[in-house]
This record gives sequence, structure tokens and C-alpha cells, in this order.
Amino acid sequence: MKKIIDFKVFLNGIWKENPILFIMLGLCPVLAVSGSVKDALGMGIAVIFVLTGSNFVISLIRKIVPSHVRIPVFIVVIATFVTITDYTIAAFFPQIHKNLGVYLPLIVVNCIILGRAEGFASKNNVFNSILDGLGMGLGFTLIIFVISSFREILGNGTFMGKPILGSNYNPFLIMIMPPGAFLVIGLLIALKQKIEKRKKIC
Repeated sequence: MKKIIDFKVFLNGIWKENPILFIMLGLCPVLAVSGSVKDALGMGIAVIFVLTGSNFVISLIRKIVPSHVRIPVFIVVIATFVTITDYTIAAFFPQIHKNLGVYLPLIVVNCIILGRAEGFASKNNVFNSILDGLGMGLGFTLIIFVISSFREILGNGTFMGKPILGSNYNPFLIMIMPPGAFLVIGLLIALKQKIEKRKKIC
């Protein structure tokens, strides 16, 4: 019998099944917006809201949606939350909205969102679906924050737009380019695998 509330679902998204480091989904926005910590956090918060909200609604309606139209229905639900997020960020954080550009509305077709809707929310109860959305969203946000921190500090000598390495710092320009994102992601994946191997040995 499945647990009504399983908090392991939440923790899985943060570490064990992290969408970037394990499932490797949603890499397009990670590469595009992780050059700046502010933009990365904006994208992360947007993903948390859309994931949690869409998982909640899809879990609620999963038993009444015919299987042959479930994907279009899921996309409509996701698009609704993306539209709310898009307009809210545009109204209150116009600069972040401008920086995120097309990648914000493209959350509609983000593999993480649709993957969790189809793979989890459509098969599980509301409570666990909310935990899954929160865990996956937070896991995504934490990793994109780490990636953007490395890229902004090494590539620009700044953090959150403020200089921290002094005026004499010579930026490592490759870090603010897509190869820099791939490099940091690769190092983080390697670190995660090393930690997992040590856990198994212990």
C-alpha cells in the first residue's frame, strides 16, 4: 500500500533524482540563464511554482481525464501556470523578465515539467505530487544557483551583479559562455557520482 504522504519523494528531487544532475532534463534554460545568479534564481523560482502548481492540478484531475487526451490537457494546465508566472515576473521584476526572455514562456515545453506531470503526478495522490513538484523544483533551483555562482564569479568577477574580486581581476570569459556551463555541470555530476559511490562503500 502506497503512503499517503511520503517525504522521500521531496528529498529525491533535491539530491538522488535531481533533474539536472541525475535525470539531465531542462538543460536548455540552465545553459541560457545561468550566467547570472539573479536570472538563475528567477528561473528557479518560476520552475518551482509551475512544477508544484501543475503537479497539484494534474494529480487532482488524473482520474477524470481520458488517457488519449491526457498530454494536451497536461500542456494546457502547465501553460496556465507559466502564463501566471510570466505576467507576474513581468509586472514586478521587469529586468529579470527581460533577461529571461523566451526561456520563461518555454517552460511550457520544459522536459522536467511535462516529465513529472506524465511520470509522477498522473499516477500519484495530491500530497505526494506537491512534494514531488517542490522537491524537483528546489533541486533544479539549487543546482542552477551553484552553476550560476561559479559562472558569474569566474566569468565576470561579480556576484548578484556586485564586484567581489576587485578591479584588477581578469575574467575567465569561457565561464559566461555555454561551454562554461557544460564544464560546471560536468564537474557537479562527477562530484555527485563520487559521493554516491562513497555512500555505497560505507
